[in-house]
Amino acid sequence: MEISFKPEVEATLKRIAKEAGRGPEQVVVDLIGTQLDYDEWFRYGVQKGIDSLDRGEFLTHEEVGERMRRILRH
Repeated sequence: MEISFKPEVEATLKRIAKEAGRGPEQVVVDLIGTQLDYDEWFRYGVQKGIDSLDRGEFLTHEEVGERMRRILRH
């Protein structure tokens, strides 16, 4: 797979790679891997929330406020 970057992005990649003592390609691979891991984690969390709502498991605005007040009192 080949990817093209804007010149300013490529310059940033080269600078980061040089500072890290690695090649630009490895920096890109690491960054994409991190972003994909985050995206997967985020999507899982959203789906978990949707599933909870579908089961009727949620707090009302008032219940959230009361929990926050209790937490802040301690």
